[in-house]
Amino acid sequence: MTSTINELNSIVQNFSEQMHTIPEADFAAKPQPGKWSKKEIVGHLIDSGQNNLRRFICGQYETPASKIVYDQDFWVEANAYQHYKQEDIVALWKLTNGQISSVLTNMKSENSKKAVRSSKDSDEEQTLEWLASDYVKHMKHHLNQI
Repeated sequence: MTSTINELNSIVQNFSEQMHTIPEADFAAKPQPGKWSKKEIVGHLIDSGQNNLRRFICGQYETPASKIVYDQDFWVEANAYQHYKQEDIVALWKLTNGQISSVLTNMKSENSKKAVRSSKDSDEEQTLEWLASDYVKHMKHHLNQI
C-alpha cells in the first residue's frame, strides 16, 4: 500500500501545480457537446475520490461489504463543476486526495485485505488494497485527458 500512497501523493502534487498553468478558458472549454471540460473531468475525479473515500473507510468495518456506487454523469451535473472557479476545483481535488492519502496511511494492514463492492452491475468484491491501486490508475487515466 505504501507505493500506492506515495504515487497518489506525487500525482496530486505534480498535477495540482500543472493544472494552475492551464488558462481558465481552456480549463472550461468543452471539446464537444456532451463531453466533459477539463474542469468537469477534475470534478469527476473529486466525485470518484469522495465515493472511494467512503469505501476506504466503511470497508474497514462493515460486514458484509457495503455496495457504494454512483452515477458519474449525474454527480458531475449535480455538482455543477463547470461553474466552479478553476482554483477552487483544483483545491478541492487536492484536499480530497489528501484526505484519501491520510486514510490509506492510517489503515491497519489487515484492513487493507478486507473486501468492498464498487460496481452497480455486479456483486464482485475486491480488497481495499486493490481498490486503492485501481483508484490511482483511474486518476491517471483522466489526468492524461487533461
